[in-house]
Amino acid sequence: MMTSTKYLCRVAVISVLILASSSSSCCFAFSPAKLLQSTSMNSNKVQTMEQKAATTLTLDTTVMTPEQDEEESKVGVLLLNLGGPETGDDVEGFLYNLFADPDIIRLPGPLAPLQSLIALFISKRRAPKSRAAYESIGGGSPILKYSNAQADLMTKSLKDRYGLNVKSYIGMRYWYPFTEEALEQIQKDKINALVILPLYPQFSISTSGSSLRVLQEVFAKNSDKFDKMVHTVIPSWYERPGYVKAMANLIKTELDSFTPEEIQEGKDAGLKNARHILFSAHGVPRSYIDAGDPYQKQIQECVKKISQALPGEEEGVEIHLSYQSRVGPIEWLRPYTDDVLPELGEKGVKNLVVVPISFVSEHIETLEEIDLEYRELAEESGITNWRRCPALNTDATFIDDMADMVIDALNEPSQSVTEACVANNVGDIDLDEGIDIAGVGGVGAESDLIGRENLKDKERINGRVAMFGVALTLLIELLNGQSLTHMFGL
Repeated sequence: MMTSTKYLCRVAVISVLILASSSSSCCFAFSPAKLLQSTSMNSNKVQTMEQKAATTLTLDTTVMTPEQDEEESKVGVLLLNLGGPETGDDVEGFLYNLFADPDIIRLPGPLAPLQSLIALFISKRRAPKSRAAYESIGGGSPILKYSNAQADLMTKSLKDRYGLNVKSYIGMRYWYPFTEEALEQIQKDKINALVILPLYPQFSISTSGSSLRVLQEVFAKNSDKFDKMVHTVIPSWYERPGYVKAMANLIKTELDSFTPEEIQEGKDAGLKNARHILFSAHGVPRSYIDAGDPYQKQIQECVKKISQALPGEEEGVEIHLSYQSRVGPIEWLRPYTDDVLPELGEKGVKNLVVVPISFVSEHIETLEEIDLEYRELAEESGITNWRRCPALNTDATFIDDMADMVIDALNEPSQSVTEACVANNVGDIDLDEGIDIAGVGGVGAESDLIGRENLKDKERINGRVAMFGVALTLLIELLNGQSLTHMFGL
């Protein structure tokens, strides 16, 4: 006999197939009590807008028993991530895919046909240095290994805690398995309700935004294949209590690892606080923020929430925030991590915990840039007792929160790929003129969307300025040999 919690969860899954009328926002959720009181319901039609395409979804909403639910409703979870080369032989192809992405490197119109040629040239030139960096961390990126483990454990958590069977998929942006491959398998599996979960806690145009644009294009070009599948996006989740708790627990473990002698060493340096925490977030060019990227604000809010769950200055702990991975002469988010570390050393800081706040799994930016480059810089600057907080990886609290995110997404107003892009100012999106204001009820106030429509031309210009800045950085790299790959976590 199924428990009431698991039964209601399955009823919620059935309700994924019940859409609100076209005059209100598309919603995955439907009252379980109301559903159980009915014997059948008519099919509803809802218009969902994808880029340059409007697809009518007609789904059978006949009430099903829990046994029928197992057979009829097919829920999928698509985890999006950057991807990375698994071996040295993969590096060049990976770099080519990165530099061939017009969402990352936007060339002026006359040069656009040369994108592939430029990507080929840069990838061949950068491959030896990037390959050496990957050799320093074992020969390849562990990002797929961790993403697969997270997907498997999340699926198990959903089954064990909610009685919900889902199929999970991994969609990488620049290496196998590509997002397009995941979508092909989703279509073959006849998934009819898809939760899209980018593995980036904070939204950025250059990470989650780029992956969502791929989905947007595939849905638009293949509307006939996905016309019976509803989907919802979780664009960011940095504010979730489960995520905050998981991060705080990992940081506390590192704070508690300082010995009494090390804490005394910090006090002897004459500082008020003997232990320090440096949140090191992935940097982006300042022009991205000026173009409307919400990333910096979300990082700041995220650090504030985690800090509230940590010991404070009254307990001898001081917190700092910086941004890593900048390259080239253009302005990036400040302060820079490689500037902050010498400053902390000059002030006499001895005990430091560095927290990679933008990453949920280990990869080259944690294992090579932080663990090797930044640690060496910190020690040279006089920071004698170094700690690095691990990424979330397969932390149990984090895994359960991933499962909770899926359940919440199934019970809240849905947010389409295009709506998520609009809500987060992903630039240069060609929208149909007639936007259904009610259709974004789950992402913000109507007036906010109207304001974005009025500012669309300005955002397009700002977005192109941002991409020009990246193109300029590429040119600088070609001239002086400085690596650009850290910008994208390579």
